[in-house]
Amino acid sequence: MSGKSYAELVAELAELDRQIAAARVRARKEAMAQISALMFEFDIRPNDLRRPRNIKYTVQPTRPRYRDPATGATWTGRGHKPAWIAGKDKRLFLIEDE
Repeated sequence: MSGKSYAELVAELAELDRQIAAARVRARKEAMAQISALMFEFDIRPNDLRRPRNIKYTVQPTRPRYRDPATGATWTGRGHKPAWIAGKDKRLFLIEDE
């Protein structure tokens, strides 16, 4: 056996955990300083570090499907209903295909 009691080993472990945490804080500060210096040297912005997305959004404009005869306002049928059509039959405001 090592000759150390359980209480001594637990105390030693607690001290090692404290030392590990302090060493991590020091290492992190050094890493942050190095990263900051490199970012300044090479003019790197935080957004430059983001992974590029391979998704291309191709949003096509949607033609309006409904028109308010009183004001001429239109609505595509997407999103919240405008006040002029809310609670009414949508078919009354349908734009006929041209």
